[in-house]
Amino acid sequence: MTHTEVDLVGRVALAFVLSFVIGFERELRGSAAGDRTYALVGLGAAAVTAVTQHIAPQAIGGVVTGVGFIGAGLVWREGTKSIRGMTSAAGIFVVAGLGVVAGSGHWLLALVMSVLVLVDLELRNIPLLRMLDARRYGGNLRDDMAPPMMTKSDQEDPPATGGSAS
Repeated sequence: MTHTEVDLVGRVALAFVLSFVIGFERELRGSAAGDRTYALVGLGAAAVTAVTQHIAPQAIGGVVTGVGFIGAGLVWREGTKSIRGMTSAAGIFVVAGLGVVAGSGHWLLALVMSVLVLVDLELRNIPLLRMLDARRYGGNLRDDMAPPMMTKSDQEDPPATGGSAS
């Protein structure tokens, strides 16, 4: 193996390991996509990037498009208020990005991305960072999708309809 091949293998292996770790967290939390799916997406993105970045960079765009289809398959709508799988779809997208970053040789950025992704996914479970979880404060605020609240003056003086009384 030449020095270049060893470098490419290292890039792809790094993407695989980091993507697997993120997928492992998702698997532990009961996500629709887990360690194997995340590892395969990261591995594929890194391999395509490592091999094509200088000769056919448009291939990286194909990776992003393909990942979009995987993400769309992970999102399920249940009724009018419940959408499941958005975090998994976003995670798959980020892991593909991580694969592109690692595949292009930016090892430190790939490591930092992985740490940030894990912090984001585990935010509700990290004692000091738990207060940054917006769901803790949701009950104190009005839902944007809720109908507007009527004030006391709205109840006393109904708006004129513009029609004649009969």
